[in-house]
Amino acid sequence: MSLTPSNMLPLGTTAPAFKLLDTVSNNTLSLNDLKGTEGTVIMFICNHCPFVVHVNSEIAKIANEYQTKGISFIAISSNDIVNYPQDAPHLMKRKAKEAGYSFPYLYDETQQVAKAYDAACTPDFYLFNNQMKLVYRGQLDDSRPGNGIPLTGSDLRNAMNALLEKSEITSVQMPSIGCNIKWI
Repeated sequence: MSLTPSNMLPLGTTAPAFKLLDTVSNNTLSLNDLKGTEGTVIMFICNHCPFVVHVNSEIAKIANEYQTKGISFIAISSNDIVNYPQDAPHLMKRKAKEAGYSFPYLYDETQQVAKAYDAACTPDFYLFNNQMKLVYRGQLDDSRPGNGIPLTGSDLRNAMNALLEKSEITSVQMPSIGCNIKWI
């Protein structure tokens, strides 16, 4: 398990467009199909990373809460499945059901989407406003496997609340830390 921080894409960056396979529905979906009316959370995750496993329940809980407020959630796995077969699409579909994801879990086979977002680790979170401009990137909260800090999703929640309230989102944002994306 390697500790890799987010690269922290510059705030204000426009969300790179994509079309990827949704492992849950088996449909190809685009960012335009999935974006929210108020905002969009894009998260790079995978099945096997202990940092993602640690936050899965909170991700599902937050998505259920904020999707009703116009913020969509999109999960993407970009890992190399040759060397990490536990992240294969058919297992992504199973993980989405087990974890209670109410959002698409997309497979980035070529890793071009991860590269476009400058994603580095799993989990890696990005929040875009309704104009698809980046307003938050970084950690879910301070909880990590084994550190004893409870999961709250506070960092992402605070950013989404500020976005919904049309108030300023702090530019002091902490990078996520997790396993590195498994590059081909």
